[in-house]
Amino acid sequence: MSRRKRKRTEENSSQGWLTTFSDLMTLLLTFFILLYSFSTLDAIKFKKVASALQSVLIGQGKVTIFENDTAPGDVPVDQPLPIPNDEDSNQEDITNFNKVRQMYNKVNDFIKEEGLDAEVKIRADKRGVIVDINERILFEPAEADLKYESKEILNTISRLIKQFPNEIVVEGHTDNTPIYSKRYPTNWELSVDRATSVVRYFAEEKSIDPTRLTAAGCSKYRPIAPNDSPENKSLNRRVNILIVIDHNGDVILDGREEEKE
Repeated sequence: MSRRKRKRTEENSSQGWLTTFSDLMTLLLTFFILLYSFSTLDAIKFKKVASALQSVLIGQGKVTIFENDTAPGDVPVDQPLPIPNDEDSNQEDITNFNKVRQMYNKVNDFIKEEGLDAEVKIRADKRGVIVDINERILFEPAEADLKYESKEILNTISRLIKQFPNEIVVEGHTDNTPIYSKRYPTNWELSVDRATSVVRYFAEEKSIDPTRLTAAGCSKYRPIAPNDSPENKSLNRRVNILIVIDHNGDVILDGREEEKE
């Protein structure tokens, strides 16, 4: 072999490691990019799961990634309780979250112990804990007079209310079907009247302090499901009993049993 050939062969063999090294670096770079993309995806998924855990607090009795994905005009106005994290939450956010979670757990335990979990659903938002009661349990269609059989459930819920010193807001809700009657020209009047019927029952029949009670009518404007099917419309026809969170005080069962029905 000539000296020139030997020299060229030595040069080629001495630089061959660069190809292997560059391939290794490319593979490592690809590997770390994949790791980063996976971790980002997991974080997004975690936020969705955390948002769904408003069900721990929020859930209508079941886990959902709340109705935030429905079209404008058909979404609930209630603002879900944000899950605090170390990056963007201050101590006040964390404290309020813990208060609502504590209240939710107590309400949830009570509902299960009383066997009402099939009749009512519970959820939560920034305002406090909400007990949802479907229209069919309380009223006849397009009416606001309480059914006789509904009073057993309201009696049980009144015991729950008496265990908290918090303000109570009763909200009437309808679907988007127009109503035409002499008594109720629109869904505004129907929703207000239904809320008032429940408030009056609590105050006059169950001796709950009237200064704690507020009746509100929301008509069709705060749905919890799109009004696109009979089943979803049925979900939207409801009465909410909101136990308002006291952000300035402790949220604990009061320990007072005013009376046992």
